[in-house]
Amino acid sequence: MTPIVFIPGMLCSAELFAPQIAALWPYGPVTVASTLEGATIGEMASSILASAPPRFALVGLSMGGYIAFEIMRQAPERVIKLALLDTSARADTPEETEQRRGLVAAANSGDFAALLENVMTSILHPDHQSDAVLRAINVRMGLTVGLEGLARHENAMSTRIDSRSGLAAISVPTLVLVGDSDPLTPPELSEEIAVAIPGARLVIVPRCGHGSTLEQPEVVNRCLIDLLEGKSASAV
Repeated sequence: MTPIVFIPGMLCSAELFAPQIAALWPYGPVTVASTLEGATIGEMASSILASAPPRFALVGLSMGGYIAFEIMRQAPERVIKLALLDTSARADTPEETEQRRGLVAAANSGDFAALLENVMTSILHPDHQSDAVLRAINVRMGLTVGLEGLARHENAMSTRIDSRSGLAAISVPTLVLVGDSDPLTPPELSEEIAVAIPGARLVIVPRCGHGSTLEQPEVVNRCLIDLLEGKSASAV
């Protein structure tokens, strides 16, 4: 059995991977790493490695993908298999960094729960934006992370390095998955990653935004199980 470590994205808690925890539990012990330790992506990665199993399959979504790239730099020998969901290998642009600062300022000066519902809902596929369950999950996760966690996340992401130069060195079986309508990390960014990692499998999920694990959990579960079982990612 293979230990599995999930790393959630910005303003997300372990609930981001609830459907995957249930589906992958038979394949090995499942851990959802905390992203609330460390001020940089490098420090977050080091903190996760300190408590992770000796060797494990690694799944990161969005910011979790940024941390996964750093783990592959710090301790590639510990990662058996890799899944990069709705993420990018690029560093922030100045415009993106400014947007992050604006979000933190707005969160600190207004109704945090209302901001969470608006911001986190806007990154879903249009077909899912009115889903009351998804909206409630997004607010709940954001409140769990909190204002301090938001500031920590945004600072870490805005100072992260560009990971593209190291993609060719990744030698473990890798799944790259993205929603077809992801507004934050659109499919071309995942295509860029998949082309650069030798043997990586790319899956573009229909009717899906940035929250693939919750928007299309059955597709994500099937692709992750294929990865763990050593199969090619299923066509979707």
